[in-house]
Amino acid sequence: MKRLTLALLFVALSSSNVSADLVWGFKNPSFSGQGYSSHVLSVEQLQFNRKQDIKKEAEAEQRRIERELENTTLNKFLKNVESRIYAQISKQMVDAMFADCSDTCSNTGTAEIEGSTITWVKADGMITLTIVSADGTVTEITIPADGDFSF
Repeated sequence: MKRLTLALLFVALSSSNVSADLVWGFKNPSFSGQGYSSHVLSVEQLQFNRKQDIKKEAEAEQRRIERELENTTLNKFLKNVESRIYAQISKQMVDAMFADCSDTCSNTGTAEIEGSTITWVKADGMITLTIVSADGTVTEITIPADGDFSF
């Protein structure tokens, strides 16, 4: 019985039509042509991204160098001197605006700083400060002449 089953199994397997087609082809789309357009777009996108990264790195390095040059000891010293000069000018202007005098003090004043004109006028218990920047923008501030800035 075992022999008969084995014989039938052998006959069944040998009589079936078994065929296998082996197909060989390139996987790379550059050689096969299949998916070539998406392959080219992917390569182009990678190249573009790399160029952008290099450009951004160069810009960041340039900004870092500029920051280092601005933060030298000499530049810090010059900025400090400039700040103190501007503070002294503003103090003198505020002292003139709020001077407590009757007829001998001036009721107007003008200063020009780096292309901007600063003018103040004291009238009717108020001081009007007008700033005209180099580009023509006008800023006007009105404050009480008695110097009482309480809230």
